[in-house]
Amino acid sequence: MHKVAVMKSFFASLLGSLVGMFLFAFLAVLLFFGVIGALAALGEKPVTVPKSAYLVFDLSADIHDGRHAPDPFAVLESIDDPERSKSLQLRSLTRALGAAAKDDRIKGLLITGSIDASDYASSLAALTEVRRALVAFKESKKPVYAHLVQAGTRDLFLASVADEIAMDPYGGLNLPGLASEGMYFAGAMEKVGIGAQAVRVGRYKSAIEPFTARKMSPESREQTQALLDSAWTTLRGEIASSRGLSPEALQAVVDSDGFLDAEAALKAGLVTRVAYADEVTEELKKRTDSKPEADNFQRVAMTAYAKRAHPPAPKPAAGAAAGTIAVVYAEGVIVDGEGRTDEVGGKRFVRELRRLRLDPKVSAIVLRVNSPGGSASASEHILRELRLARESKPVVVSMGGYAASGGYWISSFADHIFAEPMTITGSIGVFGLLFNVGELSEKVGVSFDVVKTGRYADLMTPSRPKTAAELALVQRDVDWIYGEFLARVAEGRKLEVARVKELAEGRVWIGAAALERGLVDEMGGLDDAIRYAAKKAGIEENYTVRERPAAKPFAETLAEALQGIESRVLERGPFSRMLARLESEFAQLGQFNDPKGAYARLPEAYILR
Repeated sequence: MHKVAVMKSFFASLLGSLVGMFLFAFLAVLLFFGVIGALAALGEKPVTVPKSAYLVFDLSADIHDGRHAPDPFAVLESIDDPERSKSLQLRSLTRALGAAAKDDRIKGLLITGSIDASDYASSLAALTEVRRALVAFKESKKPVYAHLVQAGTRDLFLASVADEIAMDPYGGLNLPGLASEGMYFAGAMEKVGIGAQAVRVGRYKSAIEPFTARKMSPESREQTQALLDSAWTTLRGEIASSRGLSPEALQAVVDSDGFLDAEAALKAGLVTRVAYADEVTEELKKRTDSKPEADNFQRVAMTAYAKRAHPPAPKPAAGAAAGTIAVVYAEGVIVDGEGRTDEVGGKRFVRELRRLRLDPKVSAIVLRVNSPGGSASASEHILRELRLARESKPVVVSMGGYAASGGYWISSFADHIFAEPMTITGSIGVFGLLFNVGELSEKVGVSFDVVKTGRYADLMTPSRPKTAAELALVQRDVDWIYGEFLARVAEGRKLEVARVKELAEGRVWIGAAALERGLVDEMGGLDDAIRYAAKKAGIEENYTVRERPAAKPFAETLAEALQGIESRVLERGPFSRMLARLESEFAQLGQFNDPKGAYARLPEAYILR
């Protein structure tokens, strides 16, 4: 009996300890969420702008098309560095620059930091819109100043607009040109026993090659070179023009020494002076009437200013019709189902578009596309809703950095398509990619056995390679989807199917080339698309803008971020960027979720980072 009592006491004590630990952990999590939420709320206070201040644009902020929930880790980091930039929305940024040009409190603009974008942020097309806004700010006769440390081509693309560009004496300018390097896993997959079988339509449809080849196909190399050449011509021309150089002179600098130290950058005319950060600070103190003993000049961070500052809306004309323009952001890979925050989930977007289509207050829809494509079925379902919406209101597409494959599919029936010169679009083609672990399972002693009632009942099993007859079935389905893709583009763009075939084959086109070939209607950015939609809806003199989807709540974003907390330990260096790239490449496997296994998607190598 004594032993039983001891055991009961032991288990009661153990249970009590476990319950106590659980309650402590639960309360700690609640407290953590509360503290972070309170800090986030503090960050939402109205921005205070000194009477004589410089607006500070830190290029290290990722520039996204849509609205993103605040990064929980950015909130934590902002405790000791309130001005540390993490994320900006493109339209908020360009509108903030427009507002600052007319804001008497803003005396000038300082560009600093360096772009290190993730995923589809800060694309060349988005930076083109930002550059236009910077030029417009400069035309307001307010000075634009830049201070660079380690700067790359994208940084200089924006900073070259500045009246003065200072470079840190121990800084450098990395201006070697553009390159696109693909990762190929066929050899590694072969070694471990993972097989990949592919079917495709389109000689240039190279998204399957990372899993089926060891190097670029001739077709992939051809179109990649064409894309890079076109993008580089634009970048080189804009930078050279802003710095008073000829494109040929800039190319000579790039080819002779693509990695310039501060003195070499000064000699080449790409910067105007060499100076430490403290020297720039002292000079800006004088420009902003700051106190000499102050630790910094009077300033306001772009991330703070963009949240609250907007250019004043023009007064509507008497009797002008009023309406709402809905801007829908399709940013990320198109997947079947709901999708994550950084994906275009077919079901989720169909619901959103249906609401907007049936809402009588919405006069027009602007679809902002920044997507390499993805699931063919999800793309078709999204397009279906847009076609239905177009029957009752204008539908206009604004292409961001990428609107290719499925991204072009969902764009094809718009009343008007805007793109930037460096938008990557087209890629009208379809592929099927089937993986199997048959050889790997044999190596580790795992076997499979099947019972079925039909010859093709286990067609989609990953346990074995597909037979020739099964591959023929998949190819037939891919061929049919490709035919549907061609038909959609032909009808939506009012082109002959034969002409679309010439432009298709999975070929990727840069925006300027797409315009020449009739795949887009006009060069321009998101604001141009909004104005066009308002005019077509007859409300150009009196409209508001509603943006969708809305950002996720802070707590939900925090929960998602905690799942990947281990990836936040190190700053992003060359090795960590390679690991991130590797993770991104393999993450594609989870995004191949089309019910029929058919995809209209751009290769990862064309996401120019």
